[in-house]
Amino acid sequence: MSLFRRRKDAPGRFEALVLPHLDALYGAAVRMTRHRQDAEDLVQETCLRAYRFLDRLEDEGRCRAWLFRILTNTFINLYRRAQRAPETVALEEGETEVRASEGEVSLEAVMDDELKAALDALPDEYRVAVLMSDVEAFTYDEIAEILGCPVGTVRSRIHRGRNLLRTHLLRAAGRRGGQQGGGYA
Repeated sequence: MSLFRRRKDAPGRFEALVLPHLDALYGAAVRMTRHRQDAEDLVQETCLRAYRFLDRLEDEGRCRAWLFRILTNTFINLYRRAQRAPETVALEEGETEVRASEGEVSLEAVMDDELKAALDALPDEYRVAVLMSDVEAFTYDEIAEILGCPVGTVRSRIHRGRNLLRTHLLRAAGRRGGQQGGGYA
């Protein structure tokens, strides 16, 4: 009877716990996948898994971290699967150029091209850790829980990721005529 009751109450509980985090999940998914459609698919898959395993959420106060762990694990699993699959592209005759949606345009406006390029150049493990820390404002402990690794590993990934970002941005500043090292630390 309790399993039936949990399943019966699941839609309302899901809405109350998960829906407030959809925008944050989507923002993180866009930064992880770098593509709007892939981000939508990732969030959809995350929500499906969250709904399916909602009864495993022990502490509702940790719902955000739990959702981001599902998002991150789903991203990693989909990324690995995509790496094994051959890439296919089908172009229809008369197909036109795809234009960015308003959401992508606003993301482009917010993020400087060089910063976006620097983030895109980071290995996934560093990029995800840096984004969770600096954009999503998770604590190191929360990131460790989400990624399923020790806090020391999180600290190391964030440190290395930030150093790679700094190096990339200093090089970009040098190419643009800025003084390398001038005022950047």
